[in-house]
Amino acid sequence: MKIGLIGNPNVGKSLIFSHLTGIGVEVSNYPGTTVDILSGVSCINRLPVEITDLPGIYSLDGESDEERLVRDLVTSRSFDVLVMVLDAAHLERNLYLFLQVLEHQVPMIAVLNMADEAEEQGISINTQAFSDICGVPVLLTAATIGKNLPEIIPLALEKAAIGHFQVSYDRHIEAAIRTLGRLSGADRISVLLALQGIGTDVLLLEGAATIAKEIEEEHQMPVSRILAGNRHHAATELSKQVITRAPVKESRGPDRWLLRPFPGVLIMAGVLISLLLCVFMVGSFFEELIVEGFDLFIIEPLKAAGFDPLVYELLFSFFIAIQAGLGIAFPFVFTFYLLMSVVEDTGYMSRIAFLADRIMHRFGLHGQAIIPMVLGLGCNVPAVMAIRQIGTKRERYIAAFLITMVPCSARTVIIAGIVAVFVGIYAALSIYLIIFVLILLTGIFLSRVTTGSQLGMVLEVPPLRIPSPGMVLTRAWIHIREFLVIAMPLLIVSSVILGLLGFYGILDVIELYTAPVMEGLLGLPTFASTSLLFGILRKEMAFETLVVLAGTANLTEVMTTLQLYIFALVSTLFVPCISTIAVLYREQGLKTAVLISIYTVLLGLVAGILINYVFRVM
Repeated sequence: MKIGLIGNPNVGKSLIFSHLTGIGVEVSNYPGTTVDILSGVSCINRLPVEITDLPGIYSLDGESDEERLVRDLVTSRSFDVLVMVLDAAHLERNLYLFLQVLEHQVPMIAVLNMADEAEEQGISINTQAFSDICGVPVLLTAATIGKNLPEIIPLALEKAAIGHFQVSYDRHIEAAIRTLGRLSGADRISVLLALQGIGTDVLLLEGAATIAKEIEEEHQMPVSRILAGNRHHAATELSKQVITRAPVKESRGPDRWLLRPFPGVLIMAGVLISLLLCVFMVGSFFEELIVEGFDLFIIEPLKAAGFDPLVYELLFSFFIAIQAGLGIAFPFVFTFYLLMSVVEDTGYMSRIAFLADRIMHRFGLHGQAIIPMVLGLGCNVPAVMAIRQIGTKRERYIAAFLITMVPCSARTVIIAGIVAVFVGIYAALSIYLIIFVLILLTGIFLSRVTTGSQLGMVLEVPPLRIPSPGMVLTRAWIHIREFLVIAMPLLIVSSVILGLLGFYGILDVIELYTAPVMEGLLGLPTFASTSLLFGILRKEMAFETLVVLAGTANLTEVMTTLQLYIFALVSTLFVPCISTIAVLYREQGLKTAVLISIYTVLLGLVAGILINYVFRVM
């Protein structure tokens, strides 16, 4: 038995899913998309029931990746039963999607969640009347307190029904449904989709396009807007029949401060900076413990073991990769997702997106992109993983580029350890300024040339809530597990390959061939190319390798301040670390990962060459 959970965003669907499946959850990309699908198994009466948490959407007619995916799954009858989760406190708004799902004639039940919030707002819903009108079982739940959640699966298995409520469309639409249905034999929903240009039946689509053109000329508006208007009217009428409202004292609450430019922007800045500092401080603390622990108990004994050189190189590359992965995964990624889950579950994420939307649209992004951009200062890996929350493929593509340019904590080590120490604090700050300008220019350029749709400011702001500790931990674990099983293997393989390149002298050959660029264009010593390559494994390793190859921790003995400045700038802009590349490949595909790597390499080299030329001339 396969059950799909479907509903609008912020209706508590994920919390219900977590209660029904526990932590045994699989995360997968639906084939051909970047959309995550969560699925788990629950055992009812000794029989396994597969439950899938579909992405939250507002309509089945939209063209976002999530809307197309859910529409395809519903149309293809991928589930035996659909559990439609609705927000009882905002039922009328949720009924639009509910009415669309009803039209697909799939066995379903309606779960009216957040019944406790509806009660606080003086909202009472006649579930029996709702069920009689629509023809499907209706259940009131409150996921945050666990009310009636155990009844969902038994109700879905035993009493799910195909609804009989039917939206009455404009007379021209109804006439088109009858005509096209009679000529093609298609059912009602197939004709409705065809009138909007959706479907695979070529003959039906051609006939529907002809009729749709006539309807649009008659009404002076697209068919999709006519259908939407009829559905909204039906949702309003249905809600009037099942909802009664008692008078309650209106309270504006914290949103009177959180959603206004002042002091909302200041509060947002405080929250984001606190989030960043927490991720950075907690991550750095545990990273230092993990790295030092590996050095003390694994790396140092390995060096003293007297292995054959090739065996030693393979083992060293293997363990250094694990050290790098665990030093990033557990402290940074887990802390990041733990805090992000708290921010999401409280409902403050939507408020941040609302305030940041106007600024982010200048970069061709939705307001939600501000979160991964800021957290990229801590670590690019979780920041790239966080872009999946951004609405469209175009925006995720732009965000991926910009996030990989954000100076993470490892890059900060290079800027602070090389420039701030040996050149000066103002020189270090100037590198941040150069990077910020390049991010700004890159964002403006990409927003102009990248094709695809951009989300408008249609954003639901849910009420502020106290997050569920169990849900917060579950979400964090799902994402950290995903990182460990996908990014870690890629990191280990890449590290071993890099180690073999060094063992067989290929890195020496690279230094020889890169000398014209290193010495001639950048004005750097030839061993800087090896440092940059090791920086791909872990960014701060570029600094560490430079010290090793220079033979001294006092770098001013072997390099000028200009060389140190150029090296720090180039290594900061240079290709992201292997962990980031691995996650880019996972989230955006091989083509985007390669393109970003090439772009950042060129950007770093061009910036370094320009700085070298300007100061040489001066």
